[in-house]
Amino acid sequence: MKAKPFQFLELPRRMPRELPANTRVLGWQEIYGQFAAPEAAEQSARCLDCGNPYCEWKCPVHNPIPDWLALVREGRLFEAAELAHSTNPLPEICGRVCPQDRLCEGDCTLNTGFEAVTIGSIEKYIVDEAFRLGWRPDLSAVKPSGRRVAIIGAGPAGLACADRLARAGIEAHVFDRYPEIGGLLSFGIPAFKLEKHVIATRRGVLEAMGVRFHLGVDVDAAKGAELVRDYDAVFLGTGAYTAVDGRLPGQDLPGVLPALPFLVGNARRQLDLASPEDPAVELGGKRVLVLGGGDTAMDCVRSAIRLGAAEVSCVYRRGEDDMPGSHREVRNARDEGVRFVFNRQPLAIEAGLRVDGGQQVRGVRMVETRATGGRGSPAEAVPGTEEVLPADVVILAFGFRASPASWWASFGLELTADGRLRTGPDGTTSHPKIFAGGDNVRGADLVVTAVHDGREAGVAIARRLLA
Repeated sequence: MKAKPFQFLELPRRMPRELPANTRVLGWQEIYGQFAAPEAAEQSARCLDCGNPYCEWKCPVHNPIPDWLALVREGRLFEAAELAHSTNPLPEICGRVCPQDRLCEGDCTLNTGFEAVTIGSIEKYIVDEAFRLGWRPDLSAVKPSGRRVAIIGAGPAGLACADRLARAGIEAHVFDRYPEIGGLLSFGIPAFKLEKHVIATRRGVLEAMGVRFHLGVDVDAAKGAELVRDYDAVFLGTGAYTAVDGRLPGQDLPGVLPALPFLVGNARRQLDLASPEDPAVELGGKRVLVLGGGDTAMDCVRSAIRLGAAEVSCVYRRGEDDMPGSHREVRNARDEGVRFVFNRQPLAIEAGLRVDGGQQVRGVRMVETRATGGRGSPAEAVPGTEEVLPADVVILAFGFRASPASWWASFGLELTADGRLRTGPDGTTSHPKIFAGGDNVRGADLVVTAVHDGREAGVAIARRLLA
């Protein structure tokens, strides 16, 4: 379609079809549908093509958003897919799981009265449709270098690194303890945000590019030493899996679940990969309290609804505007029946008695809080406001820390006080052959920031090996 000045005045922002809340809670499919080509072109035409595109700069990988929106508007889908991949090795995934309301769409110029361009949905459309029509990255001009790099971790950082290495003619070998690629893309983020066939398609694309996956491999000290010795470089993309300890009295009671085992176990069961280590979770007819206010907490409350809980509440110590996760996810959770309890600080998990005489969760004792200043200021307890919120199950979603491997010390890798790897801006570490990126460097962060780190490290590794 031809560019039409001020299209945004005539055409409002529209999202793809959204499953009604009373329907979507019955299953695990993605709640947002897909644009058709005319809809994608129309929504792309709303872009003002700003001379200084705030959306592009707010994006952690600095996607050339106005440029691929223009290509979609002109019907040049394959060129848009190529351009999207030039900055983002996983665009169809970021289009689904990025908090666009905090990033690109949040900084769209049209937010000053006309609502942002639907950037995330168009990004998803570009790649999904291009893949469906047969487009794949063209590596026909890439010449094998004879170099090999080991990547530990098949999450977004590791996959992004592998993509850039393959494009440079370097053989990327990706090792991961899980039986499928993706890390928490597969085993943490629920399918109603990211259906797992999307990751399977990306695996096929990467394998066609020459990336080799070694799955179900736990890289211990012996294996780590072998990889450092036998490969030209090693990239560590091991994520952040250690839960932040809220140190609540009673958190060891039956019925108290850490967020990550809860999400991972549920994902494994859906993929028919259930393990005896996965916690048994029966939420049918139960009252569930989720403590925390980030995207992981939203994943937990929305999963609990789908698992048949009678009542699901999210408890957060500050107000709604201070929640660190996506506002869209909060809205989706509320639409699906989740109750939010703001300005409450958990103090202890209270025990009750089962019919057999054993202990079980009966609720969470908490106190009302108030901000001591503006947004983001510390919260203080309000005296005399303690109460117990009843619950049968409590899920702890206070966040995650990096999980450094013990064998890293033998290679002189430097860590911060909280266990994160120290790196340069391109992923370099204190060991000349080892690079790192993602949550093991940043702490728990966004998928797109992990993609950025893996991309930059892949480019830096290629530069060093091919110099």
